[in-house]
Amino acid sequence: MSGAPSGSSTTMETFEVSSRDSVADHHEMNLPPVDRGRRAWLFLAACFIIEALIWGFTFSFGIFQDYYSTHEPFKSSGDTAVVGTCAMGISYMLLPVAFILLQAVPRIKLWAAPIGFVIMCLALSLSSFATTTTHLIVSQGVGYGIGASLAYAPTIVFMDDWFVQRKGLAFGIMWAGTGLSGVILPIVLQWMLNSFGPQTTLRAWSVVLILLGGPLLYFLRPRLPISRNSRTRPFDFKFLWDSTFLIYETGNILEAMGYFLPTIYLPSYARSLGASNIQSSLTVMLFNLASVFGCVIMGSLVDRYHATTCILGSTVGSTIAVFLIWGFADTLAPLYIFCIFYGLFAGSFTSTWPAVVNEVRKKSTYVDPSIVFGFLSTGRGIGNIVSGPLSEALLKRSAWEGVAAKAYGSGFGPLIVFTGVSAFLGGLPIAARSSKRFRAD
Repeated sequence: MSGAPSGSSTTMETFEVSSRDSVADHHEMNLPPVDRGRRAWLFLAACFIIEALIWGFTFSFGIFQDYYSTHEPFKSSGDTAVVGTCAMGISYMLLPVAFILLQAVPRIKLWAAPIGFVIMCLALSLSSFATTTTHLIVSQGVGYGIGASLAYAPTIVFMDDWFVQRKGLAFGIMWAGTGLSGVILPIVLQWMLNSFGPQTTLRAWSVVLILLGGPLLYFLRPRLPISRNSRTRPFDFKFLWDSTFLIYETGNILEAMGYFLPTIYLPSYARSLGASNIQSSLTVMLFNLASVFGCVIMGSLVDRYHATTCILGSTVGSTIAVFLIWGFADTLAPLYIFCIFYGLFAGSFTSTWPAVVNEVRKKSTYVDPSIVFGFLSTGRGIGNIVSGPLSEALLKRSAWEGVAAKAYGSGFGPLIVFTGVSAFLGGLPIAARSSKRFRAD
């Protein structure tokens, strides 16, 4: 009466395990393949365009800043740059929160992107009614940043489902979307601002987000179905105190502190050399175009080489470009060459992140990859926010003007040196890898 014999119990357990394995195998056979196939590439194509829509607008804020600083009612305000800093910084820094939310409540994953796009559209629509810089900061800055972070998070979370062996290449292709939109969008936004003003431009772009982004959300789906009974294991945040992550994150923050400065000040420097509006805008366009190729190339490399090897290529290329090309560029031709090289090498730095995540997971096996991505994004956001006031301090009183040679004596000299030093310090993990302690950890 106490139950079935032990042999019968063992047979039953074996049968149950075998049945579960058969069901799992059958279920896996019915799923679309990873790293290839129509569904995987449609997902990646949707991520590419979503990346272009969300981040392309953020990286094009310089066009709005130039307009706001020369037109009423924002002309007299000196805080318009804070709008762009908030939008980009919040987009980066809220990603860990978004990733944790999506992993803690799996069913939200399918709704995050639509909700995020709605928030972005509302934020831009509200900013079109702004009459003070504070209104812009709250709407086009904070509001857009919150929506962008929420809309963008599923692309990272679902990427693990669709790409495994070619994950680095997939991320590189997706992140190239920002570079491509950075070539096209500034021209479009500049024309719209000059022709129709900021109110119409902001409302029109909110409509574009819905028309282009809406249909793409159908393809922004996980490969594995989300079960109603999905349970997540406890979050592992121990990696935040691991020396491996701390070294990579420190290099990431230091690189970000100087990375954004050329894209902000290159048009101004080009104008100081006598460039027209189109010629000055060409500096940012060349940088963005080169970063498209840089991201794809780096994405393919991180699938085959160690993270520090990839970081080495980005660090050496961008450091040389800053010190030896921009520093001596006193005409437009070498300045354009710098834009290409800097975009190719510095623009691909974030494409090393998949390899960095792999290194972190070697020490913290159970950490969720998207959480690591989120904190790397936070580090980049910190660097971006810090770079704003630092750049203003570096450009005060036209230091070195008339003292140093070439571009170093143009008044932009301290900014150029800071950018180069920041790019060099981004290679901190390379030096750390030679440490026995780093390798042992």
